Amino acid sequence: MTSRLFNDHEADDRIMLKKDKVEVGHWAESLEHIDEEIRMLLALEDRFLNDSALHVELLALQRENTLKSGMLYRYENAMRNAWECDDMACDTYYLNKHEKHRELYMEHLKSYRKLKSKLFSRLLD
Repeated sequence: MTSRLFNDHEADDRIMLKKDKVEVGHWAESLEHIDEEIRMLLALEDRFLNDSALHVELLALQRENTLKSGMLYRYENAMRNAWECDDMACDTYYLNKHEKHRELYMEHLKSYRKLKSKLFSRLLD
C-alpha cells in the first residue's frame, strides 16, 4: 500500500515541489547505493584484475559520487526556499535548477554504469 503524497486541495506549484523533493530523495538514495557498489567494485578489481588504470578510474568515480552526493544534499536544503516563491520568475528559477540537478544526476549515473560494465567485461575476459 502506498501513502498519498498529494491532496486534492493543493495548488499545482506545491504538488510540484513535493514531487521534486521526493525525486531528490530517490537520487540521494541511489547515490548512496552507488557508493556501496563502488566499494565492492574496487574490491573485485583489486582481487581479480589488479589494473591500476581501472583502479584510478574507480577512485575518481567514487570521489565524483561523493561530490555529487554533497551537492545534492545542499540542493535538497536549498529547496526549502522554493516554498517562499510568490511569482512565476521565482518558480521558473527553481524549476530550472531542479532540471539542472536532474541532468547532472543522469550524466553521473551514465558514467557509473559505463565504468561498471567495463569492469564486468574485464572480469569476464
